[in-house]
Amino acid sequence: MTPKKVGILTAGGLAPCLSSAIGGLIERYTEIAPEVEIICYRGGYKGLLQGDFITVTPEMRANAAILHRHGGSPIGNSRVKLTNVKDCVKRGLVKEGENPQKVAADRLVKDGVDVLHTIGGDDTNTAAADLAKFLHENGYELQVIGLPKTIDNDVFPIKQSLGAWTAAEEGAKYFRNVVGEHNANPRMLIVHEVMGRNCGWLTAATAQAYRENILGDRGFVPGLGLTEKRLDVHAIFIPEMEIDIAAEAERLKAVMDEHDCVNIFISEGAGVESIVKEMEAAGKTVERDAFGHIKLDTINPGQYFAKEFAAKLDAEKTMVQKSGYFSRAAPANVDDLRLIKSCTDLAVQCAFEGKSGVIGHDEDQNNVLRAIEFERIKGGKPFDIDTPWFGELLGAIGQTKGARQEVEH
Repeated sequence: MTPKKVGILTAGGLAPCLSSAIGGLIERYTEIAPEVEIICYRGGYKGLLQGDFITVTPEMRANAAILHRHGGSPIGNSRVKLTNVKDCVKRGLVKEGENPQKVAADRLVKDGVDVLHTIGGDDTNTAAADLAKFLHENGYELQVIGLPKTIDNDVFPIKQSLGAWTAAEEGAKYFRNVVGEHNANPRMLIVHEVMGRNCGWLTAATAQAYRENILGDRGFVPGLGLTEKRLDVHAIFIPEMEIDIAAEAERLKAVMDEHDCVNIFISEGAGVESIVKEMEAAGKTVERDAFGHIKLDTINPGQYFAKEFAAKLDAEKTMVQKSGYFSRAAPANVDDLRLIKSCTDLAVQCAFEGKSGVIGHDEDQNNVLRAIEFERIKGGKPFDIDTPWFGELLGAIGQTKGARQEVEH
């Protein structure tokens, strides 16, 4: 099967892979089948519903490699769930009484698209799965091929999501400068809030990258107060671990007393259930997006835990810094570029073989890179806190593991 026209869209939050994945798809099609027409829908599913697209010209094809140097998504993203009819109507994307999935399907048929490439996280690919099912049940002949984008690295059953390695590396670079703020005040508490709604992988990997690649690179002068311990990570809090605030406060109080500062890495989703219960008990409304997810920026877990620990550590000043927007908009690093290349090449191959699914290393099938069936794609995969490198990381900073929170696959 040779597709005549393919569509590309990116959706959800940013990750350091979107621009490169678009470039990789354009390059591969141009390399093996330059006659295939390519269009890119602006603003994700929003653009699809509205028929707003860019036609990829020969000049764009010739310059597609430039996209590997950039972060973000040049064609734009949006958070639109096609099965959330009420939200689509409210936003003016469809008319009252219209089915967004049918509007999207009809648009793809009208635009002559044979293959739709969706680049996004579990929500994007779940939406793609819903659309693929609708197309199949209603007699539309069209392939949907997804690429897994999420810096949280939390999609079942995909071993490694595109952009996650880069996000960890960039978060470590961010903290390299932030940690110097402990010089500005005595008894300084610095909380580094890292993205990760349900999964602590990114927080753990960011701390690991910081300690391995940055902490020891510049040397120390202990006599002048420039010590490794003051620049180190002192605690890591993630959703998969229980946070014993009293016990951790006692341990960290000793760190504060000896080194005059404490540095905490925390996932934005750590302790969210407790915070939400507290807010709702106080009569406050917890805002959610179109997918039903709590808007984490409205509840500020970093601020919550900073307040909890500040009093217990006798901190004179507390600072909360979030690296998420810095890290997720970066261009892909070498490791991610290699992963993106293998995934985009296979995505194009699947287009010619008539296959649909989400491209990734399938953890349930010996980590083989393949088109994973849409119905098996699910978000919320927890980070395995029994992973050896994480145990070694906690041991190095003097922290013990809390109880694991099980998440069903």
